[in-house]
Amino acid sequence: MAEGGQARSWAREAGRAAPSDAPPAPRAGLLDGPRCRYLCSARGCCRLLQGLLCVLLVACSSVSYGSPGGYTGLFSLGSQHYYHYGGAYSGLSGADGETAQRLDAQFHRLQRPPAQAAMAVGGALLALACLALAAGLLRLPWRCPAWLLAEACLDAVAALGLLPGLYFYYDRLGSAYASPVCQERERLYRSKGYAGFSCSVHGAEVAAGVFAGAAAIAYSLSAALAVRAFRTLRRLPAKPAGLAQL
Repeated sequence: MAEGGQARSWAREAGRAAPSDAPPAPRAGLLDGPRCRYLCSARGCCRLLQGLLCVLLVACSSVSYGSPGGYTGLFSLGSQHYYHYGGAYSGLSGADGETAQRLDAQFHRLQRPPAQAAMAVGGALLALACLALAAGLLRLPWRCPAWLLAEACLDAVAALGLLPGLYFYYDRLGSAYASPVCQERERLYRSKGYAGFSCSVHGAEVAAGVFAGAAAIAYSLSAALAVRAFRTLRRLPAKPAGLAQL
């Protein structure tokens, strides 16, 4: 009997010691939260890409808006920059210099409207991407699935609106480069040995169109993802925690 009682006491002690030997359950990390899961989802990555493309669109459009080009900027920077960058020996002095400044200013006024429109569109699309990203981080689609339909409609309008916007942008740029002001400006600089002032679209304007086209694709994809997320939520009888990134 004593041996049996001792055996039962050893079994009770082993039973109490067994749970302490089991490995502890892994703790949820910072990246396992619903906000981080949303950022790593397809919709979150698409929003981040849209924001980046819109920033690049505004930056490339601001190149045509910010500077008139030519040697006008050198004349306004003072004698140190004027001599350092070769303005004193450029041949654009006296009447030629005044003509170059006048043509630069007139051509810059022709370039500004499409550049302003592109910057405004890029800023509006950036605001839309930030708004949708903030709504996703606050889990608004999870609480109100109808927001996904509104988001899809806005994305579709943005994607479709970029197509005529690109046409308007390059049509106005083409009109500016085909104007007599640009032709006279090109002849003046070419007569002094400068070939970098041709009446053609430059690299920043081409890049703005490329980024706008990529943004249109990104917004189209985002609209499709929003519709898919809405259908997924409607089919669910309950809202499991594993789908919180929607």
